[in-house]
Amino acid sequence: MSNYFIYKNSKVHFTSTGKGSVVVLLHGFLENITMWNNLIPELSKKNRVICIDLLGHGKTECLGYVHTMQDHAQMVYAVLKSLNLRRYTLVGHSMGGYVALAFSELFPKTVKGLCLMNSTYKSDDDERKKLRMRANKMAQTNYENMVRMSFTNLFAEESREKYKNELKNALNEAFNTPLQGYIASQEGMRIRNDFSEFYKNADFQKLIIIGKKDWVVDYDSIIKFAKKNIIPHVSLSEGHMSHIENPKELLSALKSFISTV
Repeated sequence: MSNYFIYKNSKVHFTSTGKGSVVVLLHGFLENITMWNNLIPELSKKNRVICIDLLGHGKTECLGYVHTMQDHAQMVYAVLKSLNLRRYTLVGHSMGGYVALAFSELFPKTVKGLCLMNSTYKSDDDERKKLRMRANKMAQTNYENMVRMSFTNLFAEESREKYKNELKNALNEAFNTPLQGYIASQEGMRIRNDFSEFYKNADFQKLIIIGKKDWVVDYDSIIKFAKKNIIPHVSLSEGHMSHIENPKELLSALKSFISTV
């Protein structure tokens, strides 16, 4: 069921499904809570599942022209506080993982577990920062093509054909992201902090889910980091969009993680 919350004079959209321990699902860039539609029925059998449209995405309005990961996180906390929820497990896909890390640093006593799903604890390198600046500039003159290129590239090459219909539906959702939301979150990701040390030393339970063909994050270095710091991790066969490319394996990994938190 859709719900709305007013945060700093902006409308925030979220859903709440099921009862039990609270699981908060945070979508990625150019996504919204519809990305979780196939996972919610199973996850909500034993848990209360909260899905929130991040700033400038889905049915949530923008706050400004820069949405830092802390801005997103503080909004998420305001929603959870309004529901009188105090402790939860966070699952963040891509940008949602960056938001979950910022959230955990800001509100450490509220977090029982954090799953980075096709995401990373590292900040952007100089090359990625330049790409984001270039993308924001290009988006101002040819937004639809920029969104199509940005989003399609998230899929492993063979998945673009294999999951053609799913890609089309997800792309249509991406087109609903306003230009302001695109620019604000790109800039927020560009300037985000590095959370490597924080995530390594945090005392909440952790899980990293990553696709072997995911070009958005550095698979080899993340696996090496996970092994070195004894962080549980699950490697899936495909790319960045595990909820589409590896749905059964993803659901199994999430259910196992959530049940142990």
